[in-house]
Amino acid sequence: MKLYADRAPAAIRQLLTDALVVVWVYAWIRVGMALFDLIQKLAVPGRKLEGAGNGLASNLSSAGDKINKVPGVGDSIAAPFKDAAEAANSLANAGRDQQEIVNNLAWILSVVVVVLPIVLVVGVWLPLRIRWARRAASAARLRTATAGRDLLALRALATQPLKRLVGIDPEVAAQWRRGDPDTVEALARLELRSLGLR
Repeated sequence: MKLYADRAPAAIRQLLTDALVVVWVYAWIRVGMALFDLIQKLAVPGRKLEGAGNGLASNLSSAGDKINKVPGVGDSIAAPFKDAAEAANSLANAGRDQQEIVNNLAWILSVVVVVLPIVLVVGVWLPLRIRWARRAASAARLRTATAGRDLLALRALATQPLKRLVGIDPEVAAQWRRGDPDTVEALARLELRSLGLR
């Protein structure tokens, strides 16, 4: 039970860090999605302009066609309707262009807002996580060999806090130099526990 209690803080730290990174990534994705939706609302005037332009162009073009069908009426009377229909089509095109610009802006800003914070956190977290995984894998391979236990004990002597070392034995370094198997084992376990291993 004591081994598990000593092991728990390292394992819990790793688990909490991983969970925080996942929450961070999820939160920024949600912020990016909300920003995208908010910016897309700027396209509403463009949609209205496009709809109004298309409707006006259709009505003017239809009116020009009807005037052309009236006998004895020249093209000169229908021409202004056709010109007005072309102008209305230009308004519809302007509305489409505005929507496209807003859509592009929404994508760019949303991606930037999502990617920058995620890259910053993952860029710090991932190398640390990989380094820990490599150290833990190396320690796991060493723990089964006698010489490996000695290396783990030496690493514990070099890296563990003095309070933990003295907790094993006040003369822990001297005991280790003499090759005391209990001290070597205790130091190796201490190093393994610091990596979240047993």
